[in-house]
Amino acid sequence: MGNYSADKIRNITLLGHAGSGKTSLAEAMLFCTKTIDRLGRPADGNTVMDFEPEEKKRQISISTSLASCDYKGSKINIIDTPGDFDFLGEEMSGIRIADSGIVLISAKGGTSVGSEKAIRLLKSKNVPFLFFVNRMDEPNADFEAVTERMMNRYGPSVIPLSFPIMENGEMTGIVDVMNRKAFSVDKKSGSLTEFPLPEEYNPRIDELQEKVNEVVAEADDKLMEKFFAGEPFTEDEFRHGVHAGFREGKLHPIYCGSAYMNWGVDFLLNCIAKDTPPAGKKPTLPGTHPDGSTEQVQCNVDDPLAAFVFKTIADPFVGKISIMKVNAGVLKANTTVYNATKEKDERVGNLFYLLGNKQIPTDTLSAGEIGATSKLAITETNDTLCDKARILEMPKINFPTPCLSKSIKPKTKGDEDKIIAGLQKLMDEDRCFTITNNPETKQMVISGLGEMQLKVLVSKLKEKFKVDAELGEPKVPYREAIRKKVKVQGKHKKQSGGHGQYGDVWIEFEPNPASEELVFDEKVFGGAVPKNFFPAVEKGLQESVKKGILAGYPVVNLKATLVDGSYHDVDSSEMAFKIAANLAFKNGMEQANPILLEPISSVEVHIPEEKQGDIMGDMNKRRGRIMGIDTDEDGSVVSAEVPTSEMADYATDLKSMTQGRGWFALSHARYEPAPPEVSEKVIAASKSEEE
Repeated sequence: MGNYSADKIRNITLLGHAGSGKTSLAEAMLFCTKTIDRLGRPADGNTVMDFEPEEKKRQISISTSLASCDYKGSKINIIDTPGDFDFLGEEMSGIRIADSGIVLISAKGGTSVGSEKAIRLLKSKNVPFLFFVNRMDEPNADFEAVTERMMNRYGPSVIPLSFPIMENGEMTGIVDVMNRKAFSVDKKSGSLTEFPLPEEYNPRIDELQEKVNEVVAEADDKLMEKFFAGEPFTEDEFRHGVHAGFREGKLHPIYCGSAYMNWGVDFLLNCIAKDTPPAGKKPTLPGTHPDGSTEQVQCNVDDPLAAFVFKTIADPFVGKISIMKVNAGVLKANTTVYNATKEKDERVGNLFYLLGNKQIPTDTLSAGEIGATSKLAITETNDTLCDKARILEMPKINFPTPCLSKSIKPKTKGDEDKIIAGLQKLMDEDRCFTITNNPETKQMVISGLGEMQLKVLVSKLKEKFKVDAELGEPKVPYREAIRKKVKVQGKHKKQSGGHGQYGDVWIEFEPNPASEELVFDEKVFGGAVPKNFFPAVEKGLQESVKKGILAGYPVVNLKATLVDGSYHDVDSSEMAFKIAANLAFKNGMEQANPILLEPISSVEVHIPEEKQGDIMGDMNKRRGRIMGIDTDEDGSVVSAEVPTSEMADYATDLKSMTQGRGWFALSHARYEPAPPEVSEKVIAASKSEEE
């Protein structure tokens, strides 16, 4: 595939609900342009875009994948994104580098949660988009009902620019609204044959063209005057207005067909090539210089290089593959560029275009292009590669925060390091999960956006890095505290030939809500305990508070004051006083009315307004307290404080309660006394684990 100018490149991202047919549409587009010679099927595991073993096994997309095709002199870069909410980060990556979006809608069900989310993301990033009403080959497909609902929901900007010709409930052709033409569809090949437009379609075309004319008129004051004067637009004026309307988000055309059967796909490609803005016409993006100043970066081949890495693939055989969009300038193979994010030089080796997992070598990537390179030493997703003549960073992708946590452990003991190493490599390609090693609970904890994502990561560990791991429930980090002030003795005396051991302390323990950390003080009179042993006493207590007496959790909100004691000239030592402090701690905890504290989380739940009652009821079941209700652009925001232990599977439950429309953010607030029934369970579980 040769080099194209930015005015001939169209970067199109495919979006929609899981199962809406994005991968099938990509396959049909590649087949129509003769990029591939046979039409693959997701169910058969032989599509260009779904090439990962996990995708073939699950028959869904889990990663953003790319392919290019040539259509009538235009290069179309197809960006296929997953529809499942657990892979939202992949969808965001696809939108970040797109010039336009195609949102797939089912001809049976209409807009779904996945398409709604995609539309919100596209609008928030000012990416123009059109609709493809898919699955017109299936029984009960109802284009008119679906488009009417879409027009009612999204307003006058949504206009069908094609509609199906139906006979006995089956699609047999397509009407081109813009050019007043009719085409029959070959059921087997998908090819279109023009035939005279039946008179019955003229009123519908007149109605739709009038709607398009209103959008076109808004593009230009002169066109507005012509529109109100009732004068017809010329072909050039009409095209100019359609382009402007689409680019500015005032026009969202609807097209129809079946990706699976390849019906209407060639018509869609023709509209993409004619009516969607090329990379060279995309609005400029702000690049940030090291001093914090910004500069608008134009998609210009003559400007200094600026290339944004939006995705990384961790391949155990090839190494790291970095996929990027060149925003300005030209990136050449086998050259050194500057990584503005890492502030270091980076050596670029071979360059290539991607056709799924197939690599097509190229010597250069110019402005507007999407391509890849392998084995970059320091570059990661969200980094900008640039020319030292103009050092700047392109806007980063703000990936969603992980909200579902699970423990992860190897099935074979001793493979912990392999899990960490494998996950760190997978972190290069998926920025929406974290891995932490919790020294307190002695668990590795992996956090992501949902259960499917975490299961896929475990499968990838096995597939790519030969490590068998399993997920479990993470332990909740409880705490222990005391409720009353006590004064206790800790005495350590041991005699065994030669030097003995002697340490004796009296310590006052009291609750101290002002600080979670241990506060140590001393009020010893008359040298009862020599000053040089004070640090040993404090050290003994610092070690002791790591493990309380109820369930072995750290002790917080504690003040310890050394008030008295005794020593031996020969037998006293730092070790003896450390042990004495530990004995005093145990005695004090037993007498000071110890309690278990549970962590409380602050939660912000973003949901559609009609789900507010369900969410509040569910929060009450989780022992939560509603702190307030607000609104945002998508509906309601419920703020609550909930025991952390009650939020373990909330990501999954919220998805179920809101059909995927809701999301939430979680942060630690504080510790509070656990109710007796919770305490009893936690203490019993701790004892049985110890046994």
